[in-house]
Parts: sequence; structure tokens; C-alpha cells
Amino acid sequence: MSMTTVPPLDPDSALFLDFDGTLAPLQDDPQTVRLPRDGAAVLEELNDRLHGALALISGRDLRDLSRRTPQGVWRIGGHGLERCAPGEAPTPAPAPAPAALAAALQEASANHPGAWIEAKGEALALHYRAAPRAEADLLRAATASIAAYPDYVVQAGKCVIEVKPRRADKGAALTRQMDEPAFRSRAPLMVGDDATDEDAMRAARRLGGDGVKVGPGETAAAFRMPDPAAVWTWLRHHARNL
Repeated sequence: MSMTTVPPLDPDSALFLDFDGTLAPLQDDPQTVRLPRDGAAVLEELNDRLHGALALISGRDLRDLSRRTPQGVWRIGGHGLERCAPGEAPTPAPAPAPAALAAALQEASANHPGAWIEAKGEALALHYRAAPRAEADLLRAATASIAAYPDYVVQAGKCVIEVKPRRADKGAALTRQMDEPAFRSRAPLMVGDDATDEDAMRAARRLGGDGVKVGPGETAAAFRMPDPAAVWTWLRHHARNL
């Protein structure tokens, strides 16, 4: 598929933005990831210009995502497990993943120094950026661990293995969000960098929109930008000129 680095955005678009790897560079420690200094203001201005049709859609737990992003926009966390409308606060605590599943993944990560498990409500993530040789073993362990949980799936990403409920799907989340009044009759544009974002890009294309792939790799998107810095250049331009 041919690519251009300048995706279209107009006042009739509905904009969906991933967080890690899209609005902020990936880090070894996800707790250190932040928006740029003007990031919240840019997103809020762009949300105003789109009349509320902007949503952040992330694999992060909704509470974590809300701490790092402006409260005046839609926030969708846990790959779609939870969401908050503009001005709404998330519930204090999410439903947890099954304890035995979490314990099995914790045991698997303990065998690989540098690997660690992140609890994200019902979803769990095995991080191995600091232990790249652990990928195959962790993927086998994650796949084996869900044998007793038919409602769970494994999805590999960039130095992370997501173990999540089947309903935690960014494509399904984007499709649901398009039923909200501010989003109806608009063309969705999904901007993301990882495998879970591809689900949302395919959903956007089915709904008459498209996707923007951030960084290298195969993609369903018709557009590509090289890195988060390019994404912010694009967002700042439209926040001023849309």
C-alpha cells in the first residue's frame, strides 16, 4: 500500500490517538512516559476544533491514562475495557485479572531478569524491553497460561506481550465510540504504532476512515509518520489551522 507522511484531517474527522509510541516515545519504564509540555493544551484545542470528536485510546489502565492526559477529552483505557467522557473521572479501581493467571505470569517473568508484569485491571502485560532474549519463553508461557481462561487472548507488541480479555479490542472500542453523538457521521482516523492499534485502523477503514502508522512495520493504514515528534508537529499544525 502506498504511503504518505501527511494524513488528511478536516473538521469532519473523528480523531483517535494511541498514547505510548504515538503521543510519547516508548520507554523502558512506562511510569516515566509523559506528554510534551504543551501536549495537553494542544489536544484540548484540537478537541474543540473537532467539536469533541477526539479520543485517546490506549492499552494503559484508564486511571493511569487519565493521570497523564487532559480530562477534557474522551479517554479509552485497557484496549477498550473502560472509558471516560470529557470531564468524567474514572472509577477508583478496575476489576482485577484472575489471581491464578496473574500468578502464572508473575512466575514466568521472574525467570527472566529485566522482565516484569504490569497489572492493568483485567488485562496484564509482560514487559521484556530490558530482557529481549526472553521473548520466546514469555510468549510460550503467556499462551499456556490462558488455557484455562477461554475469554482471554495473547497479543504480542513492541517488547510487550498483552494478556487480555477478548473484549479488550481497540477496533471494537473505536466502533463503539463512533456511536457517540460527537463522533457520528464523521470519518475516523486512528493514529498508532503497535499491533493493537492495527485493529482500530482496520475498524476505521471499514467505517470510511483510515489509519496512520507511527514508525516502521507492516500496517493496514494508508498513511505513515516516522515518530511521535512528527505526530506532534502534525497535531500542533491542525490545532492552529483546522
